[in-house]
Amino acid sequence: MSQDDDPGKAMGLRERKKRRTREDIRLTAYRLFAEHGYADTTVEQIAEQADVSPRTFFRYFPNKAALLIPDQLMGPIIELFLAAPPELSPFAAYKHALEQVFGGFAGPEWAEEMSRQQLLYTLPEAAGGLYSEYIHVIELITEALAQRLDRPLDDPNLRITAGAMTGVMMAALHGTPMKPETIFAGLDFLDAGLPLRPRVDAPTDDEE
Repeated sequence: MSQDDDPGKAMGLRERKKRRTREDIRLTAYRLFAEHGYADTTVEQIAEQADVSPRTFFRYFPNKAALLIPDQLMGPIIELFLAAPPELSPFAAYKHALEQVFGGFAGPEWAEEMSRQQLLYTLPEAAGGLYSEYIHVIELITEALAQRLDRPLDDPNLRITAGAMTGVMMAALHGTPMKPETIFAGLDFLDAGLPLRPRVDAPTDDEE
């Protein structure tokens, strides 16, 4: 059997083609949003410029708002998480991965990503897609934790940990553009064991 007849290789080629098509649609949409504004850009315009049919567009994205959800970042983040130094805790390894991914953004790219996220959180129609993406992220991190820690995938503590890690991202992003330092501080807080204590106010003059 030749390599061209190899089902595994063919599947890999198909998957790469699907990823390229998805990213082409996304990048085309971002360009049109910048030129015409989000509200004045239609799915039909995006599909035409990306050289796909509207039907094909909806195979990749359920609606226009879904284009703004940065799900393309999770693949590299998970790969770097799994490759992080083994002595790092899960929270420190995830922080390590995020630092590398975020550090790869140039200044203009970061500004564009922040603009898209700011727009995303103003769109009510994006709420369902965001929720679904967060659930998907929890699943991805759960699987990565099982692999990194060599634990069974059905260990409930893995999903709890993945939910906490995703919660840091949700808390840092909700209603505001992403600030990496906020996410990193949240992961450090988890890694320290959530050392939350009641606030101790300074004594008043009457109490002295």
